Parts: sequence; C-alpha cells; structure tokens
Amino acid sequence: MLEAVDPDPLAAAVALRWAAALHHLALRGRDPWAALWPPAPATDAQLDAAIAAAWAGERAHLDRALARAPQTNEVQRSAALLPGLLHVAAATGLPLALCEIGSSAGLNLWPDRHRIDYGAWASGPAEAPLALRCDWQGPVPAGAATPLVVRSRAGCDLHPVDLRVPDEALRLRSFVWPDQAERVLRLARAIEVTAPWLRDEGVAVQAQPAAAFAAAQLAAPREGAATVLMHTIMWQYLPAAEQQAIAATLDAAGRRATRTAPLAWLRLEPPVPDARAELRCRLWPGGDDVLLGRAHPHVASFEAVA
Repeated sequence: MLEAVDPDPLAAAVALRWAAALHHLALRGRDPWAALWPPAPATDAQLDAAIAAAWAGERAHLDRALARAPQTNEVQRSAALLPGLLHVAAATGLPLALCEIGSSAGLNLWPDRHRIDYGAWASGPAEAPLALRCDWQGPVPAGAATPLVVRSRAGCDLHPVDLRVPDEALRLRSFVWPDQAERVLRLARAIEVTAPWLRDEGVAVQAQPAAAFAAAQLAAPREGAATVLMHTIMWQYLPAAEQQAIAATLDAAGRRATRTAPLAWLRLEPPVPDARAELRCRLWPGGDDVLLGRAHPHVASFEAVA
C-alpha cells in the first residue's frame, strides 16, 4: 500500500502522511477517530478498526493526504532565531528585513512579537499574545538589550499552508502527534495569533522554490535595513543544486552589501544528520560566519556559545 504512494516510502515519509491523515480526521471531529485519538483512551482493537474504517470509507481524504509531503511549522524555533536576530541588530544598528525560506505557514516570521522566557533573560512584550519558554544555557547575548525593529517580513515554501483556510490550519496541526500535549497547545495558539497578522499586514508565504525566492529577495540591497535570509531545519531537504544556487546568490549579494545595507544569513540547521542543530550567522560586509549556539530541533533548550 505505501509503495503505491511513492517507490521509496521511507524517504517520502509516507507513514507520517498516513498517521497525519488519521489525526486530521480526529481533529475534524469525525467518528470513530475523534473518540479514540489522544487524549481519549483506546484499545489496539479499536484503533485497528478505526484504521480499517478510514481505508474503506475515507479514501478520497486519505488519497489527498498521502499525496502531500509532511508539513510542520514549529513556532518554538523562534526561540533560537531570536538571539540570531539580536546578534544582527546589535552588529548593524539597523532594522531588519526578514526573508525566510521553508516558511510553511509563516509562524516563525514574528519572533520579535512573542514573549520568550529563557530563564536567565527574557525578550518581547510582557503582554504578548504568545509566550514561549526555552531553557537558556551559557552567557546572555550581548544584544539582549538591543531593541529589535523589523521593517518587513517575507517567506516562501514549495507548498505553503494558508492559515486563512480553516482546514489548512487543521492539516498543519495534524502533523503534531496528539500525545505531545504541549506542542499541540502551542501550535494551536500560534495559529490563532499569527493568522490575523498575516492577513492584516499582507504578509503572504509565497509558493516558490527557495532558490528563486532568495534570488528575488536579494537582487538589490535594502538601504537602511539589514536583510536577513533565514531558515530552520530545512536545508537538508533541498537538492544539492538548489543549495548551491542559494549559496551563490548569497555570495553575490554579500559582495554588494554595505554598512548601511548589510546582509545576514541566519540558519538553524544540523551540521550532519541527527546532530544537534547549530545556529550560525554569516554577516556581510566581511562575510564572517559565527557559531552562536546549539539546540534540539524543537528548541526546548538553547546552548549559547557566542
């Protein structure tokens, strides 16, 4: 069955697509799935029957779900992006223009608006509608007190999730497993908070390949702003040719960068598969690349190293 969706079902994460399709039915309040999925108790026999019922009676829904790659948008990664953005702001003294590749629904385009409590320090308005917590290890960043001003926001994704469509928000939620209660609640709140910002401020996640988006966004310097090309846990999924194209675009744009129109490449990515993700920032003019810290991909904690 799984081979019918993709010749390499493991690489295509077909099992995750299948699990999310069933979770999506539960989120839509459909029975028997809504009555059996966590936090509701269920026996193995009940779950087996529910899975069989989905295959027999929900084939159109399952076919749509199985045809689309898994889509996650972990807003907790804003807790790792923020110290990087503060680093850029402190180094340049300029407002930021955020350009995110692999944006999904665009939840991580707003780290300056969240209240993020690191224990050792905190950032963002106390009355922020979304509060995040992250265990901070290491020195408090030098830019922690730097006012963070964001002038513009833009993002892209091959298959963006449009939060203006209610069922799209449910589809995004379906990829967080229902027994992970904290992540479930955090994502639901992030969707509730972010959807009006995207709508009211005209910030759309463009359906565009990452290389094409980067080329368009970095075609000319933004005078009076620091342009930040950023991404989290997505680089490994890009074809090598697209990675090379983005790197070439960054190098060319870096040569055009000036003190009044600088460029930063901020990324939270594992250096090798299954390793802890590294937060790195390369800043032009100059092109120095700095390791700022390390984190688990879901960023429950952050270890600062610079």
